Amino acid sequence: MNILIGLLSGAAASMGLGGGFIFLIYLSAFTDTPQDIAQGANLLFFLPIALLSVIIHAKNKLIDIKAVKYYAFFGLLGAAAGSIIGIYIDADILRKLFALLLIFVGVKEVFHKDKKLPTAKDDRRE
Repeated sequence: MNILIGLLSGAAASMGLGGGFIFLIYLSAFTDTPQDIAQGANLLFFLPIALLSVIIHAKNKLIDIKAVKYYAFFGLLGAAAGSIIGIYIDADILRKLFALLLIFVGVKEVFHKDKKLPTAKDDRRE
């Protein structure tokens, strides 16, 4: 089962589809891993996958550097704040907050209306 979860999570993460969600849900719901430990494992799991994915996506010209700079700056601020706050939150509360996030995302996806958005492939000049 661990091999299957690793493969599914890695594939989803490399496509930007939330592989960490798969891995985190597996660890926190189907193993005895406490939520805070599962989140830390997820972060370490993500690093090599992100590096490989960035290399492949950059090679295929699928990265908008201007957008990355903007979001990375604020993402780093959010990551620092979240890490500091996470130190003071009990693992049970983290588990419940994560469950609420999953419910929110699930409900949003059920009622989401598809819109045709341009993709990076549409913008590439060949």
